[in-house]
Amino acid sequence: MSWLSYFKHFLNRSLFCLILAMLPTTGFADRIKDLAAIAGVRSNQLVGYGLVVGLSGTGDKSLGITLQSMQSMVSRFGMVTDTSGLSGDNSAAVMVTAELPAFTKPGQTLDVTVSTLGPAESLRGGTLLMTPLLGADGETYAIAQGNMVVGGLGVSGDDGSSLTVNVPTVGRVPQGAMVERMVASPFMTGDYLVFNLHRGDFSTAANVAEAINKIFGNDVAVPLDASSIRVRAPGDLSQRVSFASLVEEVVVEPSTPPAQVIVNSRTGTIIIGGNVRVTPAAITHGSLTVRVRENPTLTAQNKTTTEGAKVTTEPAAPLQTEASDIEVSEAKARAFVFDPGTELSNIVDAINAVGAAPSDLVAILEALKVSGALRAELIII
Repeated sequence: MSWLSYFKHFLNRSLFCLILAMLPTTGFADRIKDLAAIAGVRSNQLVGYGLVVGLSGTGDKSLGITLQSMQSMVSRFGMVTDTSGLSGDNSAAVMVTAELPAFTKPGQTLDVTVSTLGPAESLRGGTLLMTPLLGADGETYAIAQGNMVVGGLGVSGDDGSSLTVNVPTVGRVPQGAMVERMVASPFMTGDYLVFNLHRGDFSTAANVAEAINKIFGNDVAVPLDASSIRVRAPGDLSQRVSFASLVEEVVVEPSTPPAQVIVNSRTGTIIIGGNVRVTPAAITHGSLTVRVRENPTLTAQNKTTTEGAKVTTEPAAPLQTEASDIEVSEAKARAFVFDPGTELSNIVDAINAVGAAPSDLVAILEALKVSGALRAELIII
């Protein structure tokens, strides 16, 4: 290494350490890598159709698609056979899925998930045969093959009884797919990197751009909208990775999230954000209960039959007399008042004090929103 190359290397290392020293270290701020992702740097979903063989009688039996797949498989090796001569007891048609991370190169391996497509009972002990994995564009990006790892267990008896533990119809093949093609990424092209916020917010986007400019200089970062920040990147590709790593480590204080109340009416789960406020309001909440009890009365009856001089008496169907009992009760309602600017803790304490159930709390929040007293967005999922 020449003295000039050594000097450049030393200067780059010194600049790297200087920038790291300038990064803020506040404990309540978040790193940019936790708030945003670089546009175009993402994983891609792969899917394929395959055949699992070697099962112990837990396959698809006589499923047509499985028999056709077996016939097609053996025909590749020069053998000609009809589906009537094949049995799918030890084979299963499956769907194979995998996730191709960004920058994965040909020759690297991926974990794949294998799921049954037909009535197979278990994939335990099976082997996945060579399966092309396709992307959304229909091109083959990986080839999967290997022995199955199944965490579930399923057994059955001749009398129809069965026992299933976990899910034996889904398994994995660790490092079972070999990448054959790399997905092109825009990371190495262009003059800019675009960071997309996981949760769009104008204030957070402005704070991110300001934090980057404070360290790397003015006009390096420009917020494009509520979700995207454009950052001018080095033209030298060898420096772009180091630059992106430095930007990701910049800490930013995100904007306070909007006031929201999220209600799951199916499970009774209610999430109240810390910025929720209410204006002065008085609330009275009670419950009216109506109970209707049916108490039918049965009266025994006899049936008399006369045949000439002979009179016969035998039990008949009892006579049912309806009797209804209606009871109405109303729980004692309690009232509570919210002062101006009441916070989350006060709302929770007041509602707990009256012993409101989750369903009652939903009704209270909806009424507060309709009246305009609840200063938050009410989201019901």
